[in-house]
Amino acid sequence: MHKIVIATIGIFSVFHFAKAEQYAFSQPVGPGGGQSFSLSGDGSITAVRLWEFFNNRVAGIQFRYGYTWSPVIGLAVGAPKEIELFKDEVIIQISGKYTGHIQSLVFITNKCRRLQAGQPGGHSFNMYAPSMETELLLVSGQIKGGSIITFFGAHWGTSQYSLKF
Repeated sequence: MHKIVIATIGIFSVFHFAKAEQYAFSQPVGPGGGQSFSLSGDGSITAVRLWEFFNNRVAGIQFRYGYTWSPVIGLAVGAPKEIELFKDEVIIQISGKYTGHIQSLVFITNKCRRLQAGQPGGHSFNMYAPSMETELLLVSGQIKGGSIITFFGAHWGTSQYSLKF
């Protein structure tokens, strides 16, 4: 009986660690300050919109989950830059630059397509999906004055982990 209990615990531990490896949080970037935000939805991200101030810095971010658009984080100024993902396409990398705020963002998919907004200036950052089975689920951070993103982090996993906050 004792061996069965130990074997059962071992099996559940393997399943727990396998699931835990499929979810990760990238180290956030930026100096921070302002109001916290989380941009999330149900299922996989199917489109991304980015706005920028006069070809300068990122002004706003919006994700579409399925057919539903999230609220805009920041400001929707001017025409958005947008990428609609194909059926088997997911976001696997976010790169960019920051100074006292998020200066630029680049979203890259597993099909090598990209969406970029803002001007590269400041410190570089790269955030990656931890494995080939994972994708971008949500982003979180802080925003000051309604339009200055000061802190930015990415959450990766399989769409089964996607939760609405």
